Amino acid sequence: MVQNDATAAITQQQEDLKAALPFDDTRDFEAVERGFLGTLSPAVVHDDDGNVVWDADSYDFIDGDAPDTVNPSLWRQSRLVSKHGLFEVVEGVYQVRGFDLSNVSFVESDTGVIVIDPLISKETAQAALGLYREHRGERPVVAVVFTHSHIDHFGGIFGIVSKDDVESGRVQIIAPEGTVAEAVAENVYAGTAMGRRAGYMYGAALERSAKGALGAGLGQTTSTGHAGIIPPTIEVAETGESHTIDGLVIEFQMAPGTEAPAEMHFLFPRYRALCMAENATHTLHNLLTLRGALVRDPHVWSRYLTEAIERYGDEADVVFASHHWPTWGNAEILEFLGLQRDLYSYLHDQTLRMTNQGMTGAEIAEEIQLPPILENSWHARGYYGSVSHNVKAIYQRYMGWFDGNPARLWPHPPKALGERYVALAGGMDRIVDAAQGAYDAGDFRWAATLLDHAIFTEPANAAVRELYASTLDQLAYGAENGTWRNFYMSGATELRSGNFGTPTTTNAPEILAQLTAEQLLDSVAISVDGPRAWDLDIAIDFTLTDEGRNFRVTVRNGVLVYIEKPADAASAQATLSLTKARLLALVGGDQDGPGVDISGDAAALRELTSVLTTGDPGFDIVTP
Repeated sequence: MVQNDATAAITQQQEDLKAALPFDDTRDFEAVERGFLGTLSPAVVHDDDGNVVWDADSYDFIDGDAPDTVNPSLWRQSRLVSKHGLFEVVEGVYQVRGFDLSNVSFVESDTGVIVIDPLISKETAQAALGLYREHRGERPVVAVVFTHSHIDHFGGIFGIVSKDDVESGRVQIIAPEGTVAEAVAENVYAGTAMGRRAGYMYGAALERSAKGALGAGLGQTTSTGHAGIIPPTIEVAETGESHTIDGLVIEFQMAPGTEAPAEMHFLFPRYRALCMAENATHTLHNLLTLRGALVRDPHVWSRYLTEAIERYGDEADVVFASHHWPTWGNAEILEFLGLQRDLYSYLHDQTLRMTNQGMTGAEIAEEIQLPPILENSWHARGYYGSVSHNVKAIYQRYMGWFDGNPARLWPHPPKALGERYVALAGGMDRIVDAAQGAYDAGDFRWAATLLDHAIFTEPANAAVRELYASTLDQLAYGAENGTWRNFYMSGATELRSGNFGTPTTTNAPEILAQLTAEQLLDSVAISVDGPRAWDLDIAIDFTLTDEGRNFRVTVRNGVLVYIEKPADAASAQATLSLTKARLLALVGGDQDGPGVDISGDAAALRELTSVLTTGDPGFDIVTP
């Protein structure tokens, strides 16, 4: 795939940024090397079939001065984040960084080790544990802590422990209350759409090079191994709660509704080490992740950071997190946490102030300015979340998608809008000429807008596709935000090479198995093709034999409704007796296998399954 060089406009932008930011501040480079004990060589992880699920060495090109095709601030961040291996945080606390999108931490107890956040994949977690043991010995795992409900903090659990380890009581699983429900819901309800967009966000299908993917700001990318989950044996529910594991005291602070719906911070008093989960990292985080999620609450986020400072600020000599490198020194910790708190609070408060002055989200995103101390703090830069899309997220949280302008209340959808813009411009040749002029002038945002309309009018037009791809190249080269770069690059890749689908999936069987009966039936309701089900009038009892529960499921007016109530053959067209696992397989399309006992009218089940649809993990994004 041929890509363009950086244009003069982008090269000048990079030079201007080098002059504007404090690149002579090298403290992060010292911190990221501190405590390094060793790494794998080669730093490549395979699954049991020999497939590469992680390749840290593929980022070895990130060194030295930034090339013109990478924003110099993002290049700096990628140099830091691509450092991989085992690190001593303090004696007794260790981290493996650079083996996945997230970190895994190892905290030594009296006789064993507590593992915090076992990455995304079984394979990367196993490799990290092996590296830890190579340097620290064969300490048994006595507990695993999930800091929050995102897959990069629990998915690799089977690389650390087995179900038997947990069921026997040898290993405790500790997580904030609601972790499993939130983790499963996020990966199932809109999982197909999120997974497809995550392929763009993390650049998983992109070539790794100075003209391709070099990271996502929070970490490099996502591993592609096998994910799973084990439900917690200890659910932490209250701030101030304390648990002692193998002689080691852990004090917890709840932080729900921040970076994840279920999240917590905790202190190890023995080590004066504070874990901030994912609420204080070396980047401005997402308030609305570009893969899609519920909008997060920056007001609550900042309040929990304030609470952490008040509770633990005087008790910590090091703060570490689920991503990036630690911060050492009590004064440095207070400054770091204080600035992180001020960052989210400032964005929240100023966005609402400007909203109440009548500005829209898009207008606020262009107008808002961070205070100089935040603008020049490397850990507050927008490598993962950006000021622009976070401000729009805050506006969306309070005001919704509509900005109040009646002309924008009912616009045409993209394809119809594109056709009208092309016609208005005088045809495809005219709009492409205008886009080329914008490209030549360095106005890549306007060129992309014009070419978006053009591609939705003539998706097969080769000249449009190439100019659009070239425009996205330039936007990528200039992006400071790692996920913006990956989105631009992924769009350019699909314009040139075709749809790459969803490179990774989070619908692992072990995760789906944790669906509650209610969540499973919710997922069925989401998959009903409404128009095809308009005329159905069905009532079926689903008796889950392993749980001793019965749900009456009805489909009327294209809507599936369920209620837990005793089975009643007199009012149900059919009764199905099966396990929850068999129901999951049934929903997945296995209608003829054993394990389903049907009484009554079997045709009712066929009517129901005939209107169920599955998501499309290869839906188009950059083309209609």
